[in-house]
Amino acid sequence: MSAIVLLILGLGGMAAGYFFYSRFIADKIYKLDPDFETPAHSMEDGVDFVPTNKFVLWGHHFTSVAGAAPIVGPAIAVIWGWLPAFLWVVFGTIFFAGVHDSGAIWASVRNRAQSVGSLTGEVVGPRARSVFMIVIFLVLLMVNAVFGVVIARLLINNPGAVVPVWGAIAVALVIGQLIYRWKLNLAVVSLLGVVALYALIWVGPSVPIALPETTFGLSANAAWILILFAYAAIASLLPVWVLLQPRDYINGLQLFVGLILLYGAMLIANPTVVAPALNVNVPEGTPPLLPLLFVTIACGAISGFHGLVASGTTSKQLNKETDARFVGYFGAIGEGALALAAILAATAGFASLADWQEVYSKFGAGSLKAFVDGGATILSAGTGIDAAVSATMLTVMAALFAGTTMDTGLRLQRYIFQEWGEIYNVAWMRRPVPATLLAVGACILLAFGAGGADGSGGLLIWPLFGTTNQLLAGLTLLVVTVMLVRLGRPTLYTLVPLVFLLVMTLAALLIQLRGFYEKQDWFLFTLDLVVLVAAVLVTLECTASLRRHKKAREAEVEG
Repeated sequence: MSAIVLLILGLGGMAAGYFFYSRFIADKIYKLDPDFETPAHSMEDGVDFVPTNKFVLWGHHFTSVAGAAPIVGPAIAVIWGWLPAFLWVVFGTIFFAGVHDSGAIWASVRNRAQSVGSLTGEVVGPRARSVFMIVIFLVLLMVNAVFGVVIARLLINNPGAVVPVWGAIAVALVIGQLIYRWKLNLAVVSLLGVVALYALIWVGPSVPIALPETTFGLSANAAWILILFAYAAIASLLPVWVLLQPRDYINGLQLFVGLILLYGAMLIANPTVVAPALNVNVPEGTPPLLPLLFVTIACGAISGFHGLVASGTTSKQLNKETDARFVGYFGAIGEGALALAAILAATAGFASLADWQEVYSKFGAGSLKAFVDGGATILSAGTGIDAAVSATMLTVMAALFAGTTMDTGLRLQRYIFQEWGEIYNVAWMRRPVPATLLAVGACILLAFGAGGADGSGGLLIWPLFGTTNQLLAGLTLLVVTVMLVRLGRPTLYTLVPLVFLLVMTLAALLIQLRGFYEKQDWFLFTLDLVVLVAAVLVTLECTASLRRHKKAREAEVEG
């Protein structure tokens, strides 16, 4: 099959979802109000609460939620064939992710920009909040610790990407000043930023930079991880407009340019999808498609991490409530488009089925390498761009997304410690610096405590990211659904995704639990059990909370 057919069907479906379904959700279900004073105005402080142009905020939101996961998940999931991954990405984006992301922003904005974890205490109850905070902490720990490893390995394997990856930070600092201090036209600033970023990508391969094999006894991998955590800690303490917003914004533009180039190359080169639609000869050890597909592709269809960003940083910067549709729903569309590109690169970027099967020889083998190699092949064939530059471009794309997610992730983890300080009345924990040190310390403890001197400990718990993340998405949908029940509005559009996610997550956790037991991996077995208990408790809380609020609403209407 031609990749062009999937490209047109996928993008066409998601575009229709944005223009029609998202308008229905925004107008009839959430009833977004352009006159509602958002927390960015009522609580403006110039650090975290900053009214922001919706295009700039879209860039921040989209690149923060994207990370490397919408590339990694689909690139792994095509081992079951391209059709299941394609259907879940397209329909999951339209009916699940967009509703979830814009709903999380709406719920937070309507409640003083509280994070979804804190909001759970008010909307559902204190027990649910306690479970929620544990799940959130685990997800953030996984994301931050793992993305540190992912970026470190990308920089080691592609030394040509070092200059553009770190140079992007300098570009972002300048962009922030041009937008907020110099008030330059956004279109001009955007053009300057994108040109500077792609100039760095072009220069990068000619000045490769590699760390020494050992520095003060640390491997290059460990040294990069420590450098990245030090950077992320500083970035998380700066006002959002100084680095976080502009960095995310130009990265979002960079992705758009990258996707246009990649999709344009597909239209010119017309590659053939060599992978089977349904792969009936999966390698030994591959888990069952149902339910694992729905937790393997988390970001790219629906992801609980999106709710953390939406209620953690995005809601604090929303200029108008109606912007939630563009920022939240269209942010999900952008991520779906990235996931679609990953599917096409990982199934049409190979010369033959045999080449594809050689890469997909075991579960998890595809991942970023399949995206970079397959995508570079298509990009080079369609545009004539040198293969090395094409590979660097895609590597930088993945590294920058992982980096921006890490920036936001550490800031969110800092918020969690600060919220615990508020809840348990621990004064010092409410301050930004100690809370940041706790957040970084937890990540380093996992990276080096569990992973040894190499610092790759985050990867040990990565197998549980998908299930924990989807459980989080279900919890966020619960909060939104309860708010809708209270307001007497239709709940079907959030309740169906909520039930689906809880069923799939519980089933996946049970399958994984059995697998960890058979492998006698007691660390993951115990962690899986913790998440499973949390999932069961949350399911019970869901049922009780919805019943309680539904009865209260009915009594209110009758009375």
